[in-house]
Amino acid sequence: MHTDDSRANETPDRQDAPTNDHTLEDVLAELRELRAQNDRLTTRVTNLENEIDDLERHVEKLETERDQLTEQLECHESTLDEQRSTLETHDSTLETATNQLEAHDTTLESLETTTNELETTTDNVKALTEAIGNRTGANKQRIEELQARELEKGAHLRESNVNPHDLHLQQAHLERFTKTDGPYYRLPDAEDPLERTDTTLAHGDLLPIQQLARLDEDMRRSTTNALPTRLAAKLWKARTDSTVGDDPWTDGCKNVQAYVAASDLKHWIRRQENGISDSYAKKLVSRTIDAVLELSKNRLAVHRTSQRKNGLSYTERRLVLPTDADVPGDPATTPTPETADVHGET
Repeated sequence: MHTDDSRANETPDRQDAPTNDHTLEDVLAELRELRAQNDRLTTRVTNLENEIDDLERHVEKLETERDQLTEQLECHESTLDEQRSTLETHDSTLETATNQLEAHDTTLESLETTTNELETTTDNVKALTEAIGNRTGANKQRIEELQARELEKGAHLRESNVNPHDLHLQQAHLERFTKTDGPYYRLPDAEDPLERTDTTLAHGDLLPIQQLARLDEDMRRSTTNALPTRLAAKLWKARTDSTVGDDPWTDGCKNVQAYVAASDLKHWIRRQENGISDSYAKKLVSRTIDAVLELSKNRLAVHRTSQRKNGLSYTERRLVLPTDADVPGDPATTPTPETADVHGET
């Protein structure tokens, strides 16, 4: 050890100088090369750091996209669950509808069977109807022939049982008239040989006031526009038809069958026509009385009667139906034959 240290401290020989210079140059060259390599490594490291930064940014971007995709996936999964639930509901509804269709098919088959049965029944009914129609046609012809013969014998047939257009008669037409139990047909002026009902009257045999009284309100309005004429017809109907209800007539005595006082007639007119003033009702009283006299062909009359009220006397007009008035079809005014004296033992 001591020897080595003494050798190390020895001064080198001059012969070794060139070798040391060569070594320093090599070291410098190596240092330069190392520096250049270091520079290259530094540049490489810088580039790598930049690349790492870029990669980190890219990773962050990818992570962001991943998060977004994750959210979208969760949203899609939620939507898919909803759609799956909806599909399940639709499947259930479709199954219910299918069951209903199957039930409808069963009902339809039943209806088809019933329809076939009904068609068969309809065919049978149609055949039976045709047979009945043929038989009815033959019976109708027989009935019409019998009706024509009976009418030619003087019979009176109810209007509801006769179709005058289908009868073959020698006379050109039938006469429609009214009995106490309703309308009838007969040959003109033919008397009923059986005399089963009261006096018979053709429409033309009635007084004009009777003809108007038989019409309903609408027919009466279409027949005449004059209010006094319509009131006259309603007044006559109130006396002869108990179903009217508002009857201003008063039963008379002696030679008077019935009468209506002018004052009562005024109040009656105001009840029949709403909105009529008292003064206009007074004018209508006179016009209505004139219409009654004209339409009855003066079968009625006007009498003036003295009245006393509240200590004052006054004269009042009355529209009077005499007991001997010739009113067609009115039993009260139809003359009755006198009963012959009966001769017996004394």
